[in-house]
Amino acid sequence: MVADSKSDLSLPKTFACSAFAACVAEVCTIPLDTAKVRLQLQKSAIAGDLTLPKYRGLLGTVGTIAREEGLRSLWKGVVPGLHRQCLFGGLRIGMYEPVKNLYVGKDHVGDVPLSKKILAGLTTGALGIMVANPTDLVKVRLQAEGKLAAGVPRRYSGSLNAYSTIVRQEGVRALWTGLGPNVARNAIINAAELASYDQVKQTILKIPGFTDNVVTHILSGLGAGFFAVCIGSPVDVVKSRMMGDPSYKGTIDCFVKTLKADGLMAFYKGFIPNFGRLGSWNVIMFLTLEQAKKYVRELESSKN
Repeated sequence: MVADSKSDLSLPKTFACSAFAACVAEVCTIPLDTAKVRLQLQKSAIAGDLTLPKYRGLLGTVGTIAREEGLRSLWKGVVPGLHRQCLFGGLRIGMYEPVKNLYVGKDHVGDVPLSKKILAGLTTGALGIMVANPTDLVKVRLQAEGKLAAGVPRRYSGSLNAYSTIVRQEGVRALWTGLGPNVARNAIINAAELASYDQVKQTILKIPGFTDNVVTHILSGLGAGFFAVCIGSPVDVVKSRMMGDPSYKGTIDCFVKTLKADGLMAFYKGFIPNFGRLGSWNVIMFLTLEQAKKYVRELESSKN
């Protein structure tokens, strides 16, 4: 990705490589994401309740779900998750290089300024989630269903049934519920991930002894995950609090009240488990992406 002089793949091939890499990362890390969703929903469910919380910590939640519901439950929402990554992952990652090149201009020479990388990440993240918001909604609803009481019938029999049921009962517009906060969150996190990966990789490649190989990709992926958590955690906390407390007037109001009441560190609760989830996702995704693009280039070269 970084200052990719080798970014000679066509847009459809870049999209395919990006979607494939995002799907691989999704399959590998969705148990952590399922646990995160349960933890987020639990906060609102036990507000004012003195009973001990059912889920404790990311790994503890993974263990509880596996023990009580079976291992397969950890992959709830994987189908809409893959739908999401095919669309959102393919668009936000696949369009990053073309959009970045558009912002710097075709006559640009040398390293791309960090500001242009961030702008490209914001753009593709926002555009991607506008298309993929329905898949995000269905994924979260399916992941949350494990919290239903015994005997309560499931709302959806599967991902396709979820799409049709939501449209039938709530209307087509319901598939884009929460689009505003989702655009803001995904645009910011996408910019943090892609721009930081791009910048970290560019910096590493200037260090003597480092080449464009797997080690560089892993280090850059870890850097991308770290920056994504640093920048994305406050957005996640505000989003969760707004979902659980309708008294907030808006995003700014929630941010200010949280800062006044709980301090700056309230925005970084669960930083380590969050980094474990996003860090692993980014390492797997970028590593797979680099290898997939390399394979496609070699395939093209062998045909010529």
